[in-house]
Amino acid sequence: MSKKMVYGFVGVFVIICMCGNLPAANVSIDVNCTMKPGGSEEASIKKFKELVEKNSGGRMSVKIFMSGQLGKEKAVLELMKIGQTQMALTGGIFRTMFAKQYDPITIPFYLPTWECVKAYLEGPMGKKIAQLAEEKGGVLDFGPQKRAARHMTSNRRILGPDDIKGLKMRLPAIPIWVDVWQELGALPTVIPAPEIYLAMKTGQVEAHENSLVSPYSRKLWEVQDYIILTGHVYFPWHWVASKAWFDKLAPADQKIIREAVAEARAYGDRVEDEKNAFYSTELQNKGMEFITPDNKAIRTKAMPAIKKAIGKLAPEVSAEIEKICE
Repeated sequence: MSKKMVYGFVGVFVIICMCGNLPAANVSIDVNCTMKPGGSEEASIKKFKELVEKNSGGRMSVKIFMSGQLGKEKAVLELMKIGQTQMALTGGIFRTMFAKQYDPITIPFYLPTWECVKAYLEGPMGKKIAQLAEEKGGVLDFGPQKRAARHMTSNRRILGPDDIKGLKMRLPAIPIWVDVWQELGALPTVIPAPEIYLAMKTGQVEAHENSLVSPYSRKLWEVQDYIILTGHVYFPWHWVASKAWFDKLAPADQKIIREAVAEARAYGDRVEDEKNAFYSTELQNKGMEFITPDNKAIRTKAMPAIKKAIGKLAPEVSAEIEKICE
């Protein structure tokens, strides 16, 4: 073997060894969310940014895009599929796009507590949703984050299902929600969110449903008298990432991101609880009366519509919910 060949092999060996000591590449992460700044969503994303940048020694940087700056949820998820954006805190469309047959979360009065929702999403059915999201959408699901319960506001005292009959109620255009409230005897009216206050002031509707941030931010105490604590839907966020992007990261960087998400989720849950307690106190201070109705009776009255919705799901879904929620 000639000296040139020997020197060549030695050179290659040295380069290989040196590459093992090269510093890891810089990583830039965009995190998208459709919500406005100021809520638990932004708080958790800021916590994620703090943790990632600290634990990577500044090598990884996070940019936050609130208020749907990069598009609506569906558009962002489609960008993630091809690796054009990295991460998002996304809502229910994530489940309905990729695993509709395993998504009971949107059915009102079906999953009665946040603990039940979380257990479902972190159990076998949640793993199935994550698997289908990865296969169909190229999206990795890192787990749910709490969003406070949805309740009713009303100008009518609601103590049970009989009090809902004939109630003119604003609803978003979600078919299963319309079906359930119609089963209860309400008269659903689909009105854009920015028009809720005016619709109540003019008497177009008498009630609406949402988490407590809605009556607080819209000053509904000026046009509504009661908060009816139905807790009929817990609509979680999901931390998701582009599989095409994430799979290219070094294992150490993947670990930093997963651990930061887990801590950010827990932090977001705490902030959501704190904000919900604040809204509750402030709404009562503004004169709104809080009423806890007979939710068991309301659920029983709504059951025909609930069962119809359950019938469209995979058979194992109802068995799992009975196991963890009953």
